[in-house]
Amino acid sequence: MSLPMIKFPQFAPDISSLSTGVSSLIRNALPRLDGYGPFQALVSFTKALGKTCRGYFFARRSDGSIAVFAGTDTDLFLLNNIDFTWTNVSKGSVPYSPVITTAQWQFAQFNDTVIAVQVNTPPQAYTLGSSTLFADLGGSPPNAGSVAVVNFFLVLTDLLSNPRRAQWSDLGVITTWTAGIGLSDFQDLSDGGSCHSVAGGDSNGIIFQDSAIRSLIYAPGSSTVFQIVRIAQDDGIYARYSVINAGSRIFFMSPQGFKKIDPGGVPVEIGKGRVDDFFKSDVDTSSLQLVIGASDPTQTRVYFGYKSQSGSAGLIDKILVYDWTIGSNGSWGLITGQTIEYLASLAKPGLTLENLDAIAPTPLNVLGAAATAGGAFGAGKVRLTLNAVSNANFQIAGQNFIVVQGIVGTVEANGTWLAAQINIVDATHLDINLPFTHAWVSGGQIGGSLDALNFSLDSISNAAQAQLSAMSSAHQAGFFTGPNLEAILETEEQDSQGDMIFIGEGVIPITNCKTVMGSIGFRQTAQDDVSYTTESQVNARGYCPLLCEARYARGRLRFPFGATWTYSRGLQPDVQQAGDT
Repeated sequence: MSLPMIKFPQFAPDISSLSTGVSSLIRNALPRLDGYGPFQALVSFTKALGKTCRGYFFARRSDGSIAVFAGTDTDLFLLNNIDFTWTNVSKGSVPYSPVITTAQWQFAQFNDTVIAVQVNTPPQAYTLGSSTLFADLGGSPPNAGSVAVVNFFLVLTDLLSNPRRAQWSDLGVITTWTAGIGLSDFQDLSDGGSCHSVAGGDSNGIIFQDSAIRSLIYAPGSSTVFQIVRIAQDDGIYARYSVINAGSRIFFMSPQGFKKIDPGGVPVEIGKGRVDDFFKSDVDTSSLQLVIGASDPTQTRVYFGYKSQSGSAGLIDKILVYDWTIGSNGSWGLITGQTIEYLASLAKPGLTLENLDAIAPTPLNVLGAAATAGGAFGAGKVRLTLNAVSNANFQIAGQNFIVVQGIVGTVEANGTWLAAQINIVDATHLDINLPFTHAWVSGGQIGGSLDALNFSLDSISNAAQAQLSAMSSAHQAGFFTGPNLEAILETEEQDSQGDMIFIGEGVIPITNCKTVMGSIGFRQTAQDDVSYTTESQVNARGYCPLLCEARYARGRLRFPFGATWTYSRGLQPDVQQAGDT
């Protein structure tokens, strides 16, 4: 007989899953209100940065377009929004003193100025719309490792000259740093250790020290400028880059575990008894600069990437995800299999009208079209014969997409084709990955006038919604928009109260995945290691056929890489007491 559905519970590897209502294994799946959903693979869209990324950031220009900056150990770069290559914009076009091994570049935007900091160089400034290179921020601010905007002040911490000090600019004037000039000032904190990180906000900021956490509240009219109030004692920051601003909340990793701070509140535990011990036993404590927090502004989730003890040097290989809206205290999951250098939220640059010159200049003429006999996309695809694959005004190579227009006959070739859908065969031939259907009659161009474009300019956005992103181990930025990763979900372990149970027909997976695989973890005593049955794929009757007799059992579903699914709630086992007829 089938029992009621056993739901996939919350992920809590810190405690036993034997009749505790938690799961010790939720991998590559995101918490949902009705269970779990898939997590997608990273897909890069930029060219390689050239060296390991040590931090990246996006800023919004006054016209709404996006500027993406990234740092390596010695240089700062700006992303070209047309071909997605990186341009070195370091001060004077010369390398900086290297970022220390245990640190990263940090960024902030104040109006049209992007500020980049690392302790081995003065704070760097780049004015959107006018700068071509970074330059020292005016006013001689101190070298710092952390920066944030609090109210209308630029605040620096992790100072090279005085690690216990927090220092801020004048109100609205980030080039004034002399104490007593305007509202520029500093505060040395007598206890709590070094000021490692600062999180910004309109109403107040949060300063994270070794063993104290303090709020930074602007006090108009006060001679002290900021009211600095300790909100946690004998607690502080464990990994300085774990701090996340997500809406009005702040999330971070303290020596006691993962915590959050609500507006005007104090640190509250969110990982105790669930993932804190798992993380502490798994993280590489010699690489805490790779414990990096990021939010997904499109969701109510935050992500903590880290290098595990088994991970490759210098790379993040695991990500803990937390959704603060599910359950009474949020819900966790674990992402593996994505090897990355850095984690951050990012908005993908779009195109401005000026950028459209790259897709609508002097055109390339189509001289013919035929079916391919082979090639990169196989036989039977469209092959265009051109007067050339490039000219002085237009190059196909390196473009994110091309526009083919005006072909008579082989009309299926007319359209907008992404770079992945085209292949340059030689100097006069181009393949498109679509079936050749109609004989070519005449005409056709790639590029041309804006008036001849076969899509609306309204369909091109110059800015996009920020979302979770990462820099791959190949130094390329991208988004998690690829195929669904292989996911594994387990139920809590079921205790038959000393009796043996028999699962005869198998389990019914409650999911919309048509290729899901099921298995059962079982053991006879609480001292035994868990063994698993051979897994089986869901059949036409909705069962994963399985046989198992045990005293303790847990259900497992595996979703193959690339499988199509959106949810998984749990499973229904066909179970009875062993020996029953």
